[in-house]
Amino acid sequence: MKPDIHPKYDYVVYRDRSADFAFLTRSTAVSSKTIEWTDGQTYPVIDVEISSASHPFWTGRQRLLDTEGRVEKFRAKYARTARPGKTKGAAD
Repeated sequence: MKPDIHPKYDYVVYRDRSADFAFLTRSTAVSSKTIEWTDGQTYPVIDVEISSASHPFWTGRQRLLDTEGRVEKFRAKYARTARPGKTKGAAD
């Protein structure tokens, strides 16, 4: 490898404040904020919006979508544009 062209690859703590979850990993990301980890060492910390501890897919807390309202909206929209002479559900 050529010297002085690669970013520094070192330990970094990623922290999800909404779930009170943090993990230590290696990364090229940099931060001016630091945190003292459980091993007594001080590492840069990067705050993230969402992690596996707070993501609905991994936590099982999925949002329920109002699919019935979407279907009714679709039908209302295309009921106005139906061609005269055609009946609903009629085979062509």
